[in-house]
Amino acid sequence: MVYFTSDLHLGHRGIITMQNRPFADIEEMNRTLINNYNCFVHKDDTVYILGDIAHHLTIPQAENLIRKLNGKKYLIKGNHDKNYDPSLFEDVRDFMTVSLNGQYISLMHYPMLSWPKSHHGSIMLHGHIHSDESYNLKNKEEGIFRYDVGVDANQYMPVSLNHILKFFGR
Repeated sequence: MVYFTSDLHLGHRGIITMQNRPFADIEEMNRTLINNYNCFVHKDDTVYILGDIAHHLTIPQAENLIRKLNGKKYLIKGNHDKNYDPSLFEDVRDFMTVSLNGQYISLMHYPMLSWPKSHHGSIMLHGHIHSDESYNLKNKEEGIFRYDVGVDANQYMPVSLNHILKFFGR
C-alpha cells in the first residue's frame, strides 16, 4: 500500500493549542500520532511524508521518533524539517512527482496554485496549512485536484492512495 501524511509536528507542544488538537500533552500526541500511523502503515508499505515530522526537538530526538514509524519513508521537506539522517528515508527532496496506479501526482509541503500537468488531471498533495477536512471537500466541489494530507485534515491518520483516488473519483 501507499500512504501520505504531513505535519505530525512530533514534540511540538504549541501545535496542540494552535490547532486545537485533542491531546493533553506532547507525550499523548506523539504516542497517538505514531500509533495511528503504524496502524495503517506496515513495514513493507510506502509512505510519503510531506514535511514537518517534528518541531522543537533536537535532531537525535526527532530521529528516535522517526525510527518508530513503519514503512519505506520518503521525506518531502517542510519548513520545520532538519537535516535528518538520510538513511532513515528512501529519498529526501523539496518536491517530487510520482506516477502511481496510472495517476500523476505532485508532492510538496506547500500547496501550489499550479503544478505539473495540473491542466491534464494530475493531483497535487501537500501539507503545511493545517486545514480541516472542509478544505479538501471545497477543493473537490470546485474541481481542484489538490488535497491536504496533513494529520489535522485527516483525523490524525495517514491517507492511502486508494482513498485519495476514490475521493477524486479516479
